[in-house]
Amino acid sequence: MAGGGRRQAPPRENVLAAAMEMIAERGLEKLTMAALGREVGMSSGHLLYYFHSKDELLLRTLEWSEGRLGAERARLLTRAGTARERLDAYVDLYVPDGHRDPHWTLWLEVWNRSQNADDDARDRQAAIEGAWHRDLVALLAEGVSRGEFRPVDPDRFAARLRALLDGFAIHVAIGLRGTDRAQVLGHVREFLTDGLYAKA
Repeated sequence: MAGGGRRQAPPRENVLAAAMEMIAERGLEKLTMAALGREVGMSSGHLLYYFHSKDELLLRTLEWSEGRLGAERARLLTRAGTARERLDAYVDLYVPDGHRDPHWTLWLEVWNRSQNADDDARDRQAAIEGAWHRDLVALLAEGVSRGEFRPVDPDRFAARLRALLDGFAIHVAIGLRGTDRAQVLGHVREFLTDGLYAKA
């Protein structure tokens, strides 16, 4: 067959999965177009043809990773149980597993690069943030309507809770001394007890 000796380019999802695996195993600094190309059997030029830039590769990889997290979040938030139990599951999914958590390592890099990003990239990042926010608002509204939570404004409370989670998550992801995952979850539980579970 003509051209039978040429290697087929791997599906784009395989490239993104390989990029995420490299971040997890070797760190973001080792993720170069050349190294990723060797990993998936493509030239760095071929990768640039598909992704145009490393910024685009990172954002696509983040979107792919977020798609997987989004499916997990949907499963957790639609399971049987109280709104409080599902909120605990949301928080648990949000907070990094520990220092150099690959998903958060990637998020931090994309955030850092977004200072010079174009409108399309910013819109795509906002879409990721928006999905987390909408799910949290819906869960808070459900808990309020059932009387499990205090009568808070779900949108305002979600914005504050996510800001708290983001700040603590960064501390965990970068390995800030004196801040580990268990301590962060304790702080968040205390915040939720004071602001959401305590009766007025």
